[in-house]
Amino acid sequence: MNILFTICGRAGSKGIKNKNIMNFLGYPLPFYTVSAIELYKKKNPDIHCDTVLNTDSLELVRIFKDQLNVEVEIIERDPSLGLDNTGKSVVILNCLEVMKMRKSTNYDMVVDMDITAPLRTVKDVNDLIQKKLNSDADVIFSVTDARRNPYFNMVKKTEDGYERVIKSSYNARQQAPVIFDMNASLYAYSQAFLETGKGIFEGKCDVIKMFDTAVLDLDHETDLELMEIIAEYLFFNKPKFHEVRDNIRKLLIT
Repeated sequence: MNILFTICGRAGSKGIKNKNIMNFLGYPLPFYTVSAIELYKKKNPDIHCDTVLNTDSLELVRIFKDQLNVEVEIIERDPSLGLDNTGKSVVILNCLEVMKMRKSTNYDMVVDMDITAPLRTVKDVNDLIQKKLNSDADVIFSVTDARRNPYFNMVKKTEDGYERVIKSSYNARQQAPVIFDMNASLYAYSQAFLETGKGIFEGKCDVIKMFDTAVLDLDHETDLELMEIIAEYLFFNKPKFHEVRDNIRKLLIT
């Protein structure tokens, strides 16, 4: 089986400046993603895996080349793929097209791992890949249990005041449909579906559930501070999370 791991990161950031190259508890943030990939590869030596970084950030490329003793292909992102309205699936497709030519390989699966999601385990990666192998879904992505429910305790503003996001008569959360938060950490695509150019929800989707970290998206400086607090607890109290962080030092050029 052939798997292509993609890591996609733009230069700069609209929320946290240069978040893709920021240090996170002692290591560059993207190194947590690389570490999880390398651990998966180590535990599954029978699976052929290629890893590619797609970016327009020269600094990010420098960090990968100067600090990591890991085989990662680099794709210098075309400016047309670095616009604010460019969907990530288009960039992932670009990774696939370039790597198919470079490696003369057809991939059974493309696994995208978000560059700013350090709180994942090797089990999460394995669960995603196994789910994709055993499912007829076009895309598998990671979720966590939602802390709010649009049928019950989420509201929107209207001309007449506030009302539930989705109108309902539910009086208890347990009565409402089960809702999940997409945590933007892991995605597994079939090559055939990715090549159609369709969006995620234009195909058949399935999910894996990950440990709930309150779905912290890194959009503001305080998000990073809060994530470091959570991460510090997980890295030093949960062995599966600690494994990923501890492995980073083994990947560094000495």
